[in-house]
Formats: sequence, structure tokens, C-alpha cells
Amino acid sequence: MTADAVRAIADAVLYEGYLLWPYRRSATKNRRRWTFGGVYPPGHAEAHPDDPCVMRAACLLEDGGDATVEVQVRFLHVVERAVGRDGPAGLALVDELTVGDRRFLAWEEAAEREIGVPPLPVGGSRHVPIAIPGDRVEEDLLDPAGRRAGAIVRSWEPLDGAVEVAAERVADGLARVSVTIANGSASSGGDREAALRRTFCSTHAVLRARGGAFVSQTDPPRALRDAAAACRNEGCWPVLVGEPGERQTVLASPIILEDHPRIAPESPGDLFDGGEIDQLLVLNILSLTDAEKAEMRDTDPRAREILERTEALTPEQLMRLHGAIREFGTARR
Repeated sequence: MTADAVRAIADAVLYEGYLLWPYRRSATKNRRRWTFGGVYPPGHAEAHPDDPCVMRAACLLEDGGDATVEVQVRFLHVVERAVGRDGPAGLALVDELTVGDRRFLAWEEAAEREIGVPPLPVGGSRHVPIAIPGDRVEEDLLDPAGRRAGAIVRSWEPLDGAVEVAAERVADGLARVSVTIANGSASSGGDREAALRRTFCSTHAVLRARGGAFVSQTDPPRALRDAAAACRNEGCWPVLVGEPGERQTVLASPIILEDHPRIAPESPGDLFDGGEIDQLLVLNILSLTDAEKAEMRDTDPRAREILERTEALTPEQLMRLHGAIREFGTARR
């Protein structure tokens, strides 16, 4: 499997639940987002034990003697999107603003963050700090005459923490690779929504081996079952990624997946809801009223992309979503 194909699966995990049908800000289910893979500030986690401040992944690596492991930790960083109208007293924040023929809504977006850990040999360990400063940026909103009518203000809180990676030899030709992701951000106080702004959301890790091969945690060989059972996983589960039989890449996912997961070739693009059927979601989107589509379009740039992509589907592409059977061999046996 190519690096792009692995990235597509990791991206599907990254954005799972980012925005759910009916893809509108007003929908009840979209008022409680960021539900997968959260690594929370320790102050919040202390008061809410179900919201951990640490994620741990571990799996086995068969080592020919010179194996190395490279790790990428990825997560979403909540970005507050405020909307302001220009006035005599300066920028006044509002819930929504119409400029020309466009409406802009206050809500939350996300920025992708990635922390890379350089190749690590078996027997080594590495500590990589996470230090993302907070910031605030304005995007001018211009009226049809080219005058500034207001602005979109995007802001995000600082994030601190660390990634610890270790590759410990546990037997001849066998190592246990562990990845620990810890959030050390200061708690901003307040409710869960406030804590989410200093949370690593949708956290996961991609592990790549050179000179070795990972062992399936889901179905390890009989001789390695005890060693696999000793691997400690909290908040995620490592699965092999790539073509069936390949064992060079592992995805430590907050969503339980099978080994060698695939993106369905019929899928027209990410809909952020892997638990639903693409065809049903597409048909539901096409059946929205004009007012509902307008809110979906204005809710989020990614919602807009879903709507535009769905409305552009050809009849042939819609028919491809009707379904496919790939396991004829299993059925015949």
C-alpha cells in the first residue's frame, strides 16, 4: 500500500466524528463534538476520569537485528471561529454575519497537528516535546464594493505535552514498541468545551518499521500470544495497515479497526461518519431543503466541500454507491 493510501486511512480516523449528518451547526449531535481519541489537560482529567490525559500504544516488532521504528503522532487542535462586524467602536463579535451573498457563522474548526519522532533503533528510547503556541488571526470580509465589513477571527489555545517512544527488546529477534502521548497543557478551567480547546483531539499514531515487521495485536501467532497480551494499550488499538500480508506499518487508532483496513473504492470522499453507509448519507444530503443546504454550506468549509461534491455526483457514481460484494470466495466455501 502506498504512503498516500495509508494517509487516507489515517485521515479517515483523524476526522471521524468531526461533523455528523445533517452537517449543520444547529443539529443537536454537532453540539458535542471531538468524541474520539481525546487526550485532555491533566487538570480536567483529574476531575473527569473518563477523559484521560495520556494515550498509550504498544505492539510487537520482529527484529532482524538492525530494525528501526519511525513514529508520527497526529491530532486535531480545536480552533474557535468568531465572526465580527466592523463598527464605530471596532470589531463587534456576532453569531452570524452576512456580507454580500455570503453568510458567516461563528463555530469551531480544527487545525491538523503532527509530531514526528525520528527513526529509533531497537533498544533505544526518545522523548519529543509538544509545544504549540496559542495564536489569533483575522481574515478580512469585504463587501461587494471591496470595503472591509467585518472579519473572521480564528484563535487557538496553547498546547503542551510530550511523546515518548521506546523499543525494548523482550526476546531474541523480538521487541516491544511503545508510544506514550501525554498532554501537559495547563487547564483553562470551566466546562468540557473549555477543556477541549487544550485537548489533543482524534489522537492517533502511525508507526513504520525498517528492517523488521510488526506483529498483529489482534491475531498474534500462537508462540507470541503471551508477549502480545503483555502490551499495554490505553485509548487506542494498534492494527496493521497496508496490503494484506504487509507488516511494516501500524496505525494506533482510537477507533477499533481490523488489520489492513481499506477505504471503499466506491466512496466519493470522506463523510466523517464511518458508522453510516455512504449511499444513505449522500441521498439524505441531496434531499435537504434549500435552507438546510444553506446552513450546511455556511457551517464549516468541510461541510461545504461535502455538499458541493455530493451535488456534483453523476448518476453512474450514485449507482456505484448501491453496494458491492467482494468476498465471493468466502461465500462459496
